[in-house]
Amino acid sequence: MYRLCGKEKIRYAVIYLLLDAAVSYLFFESYIAFFLFLPGLVWFLRDRRNALQKMRRERIKREFLDGIQMMSASLQAGYSAENAVREAIGELVKVYEPNDIIVKEFRLISTQLEMSRSLEELFLDFGRRSAVEDIISFAEVLVTAKRSGGDLLAVIRNTVSCIRQKQETLQEIETSLSGKIMEQNIMSMIPILILAYIKLSSPGFLEIMYGNITGISVMAICFFIYAAAYFWGRKIMQIEV
Repeated sequence: MYRLCGKEKIRYAVIYLLLDAAVSYLFFESYIAFFLFLPGLVWFLRDRRNALQKMRRERIKREFLDGIQMMSASLQAGYSAENAVREAIGELVKVYEPNDIIVKEFRLISTQLEMSRSLEELFLDFGRRSAVEDIISFAEVLVTAKRSGGDLLAVIRNTVSCIRQKQETLQEIETSLSGKIMEQNIMSMIPILILAYIKLSSPGFLEIMYGNITGISVMAICFFIYAAAYFWGRKIMQIEV
């Protein structure tokens, strides 16, 4: 779960109000349009929350990979799985801040282990709370390895290798798409910038498009086509691995 704090809500509300004012002025030159678009603030805050939630989930994935790699190294050194978690905490604090999610979660797991809870149960709980597929998969593999009595070190090393390959593939996709995403963002701004330039340089040129039904209808159609194109482009750039 991700909840916007007060500062984030204020910041994104201000951003939306500025966008609302710009669109209302450029497309409709009307205060009525500004108030009609105000309900969109709820959607905008939800969209920003989902974006930040996704960023947090991606950060947890990267941090978790480091955590289980450190666990794997401790297992290879002869520690048990439970002690490997404790050893991993000592290495994680050298890389991450004490308040980073992975450090807090591994400390929570270590504390719960002292209360006689099983390691696989704790990782399953971590996976459910984070909704990160890699953590859930690792926990399920851990459960299977514990029940079957297999080579835990080999199982964890193979799992780490699979997760690393998946994240490397995702990083390659993000790298190849980053240029296209920037191009899309620039192209999305061009219609607004052209309209703003015309409004500022030749205010009378667009007067016929405001204050009458025909002009308002044309501008409304143009705006909705523009908005549809923007969201369609954003949807195309969203690739999940």
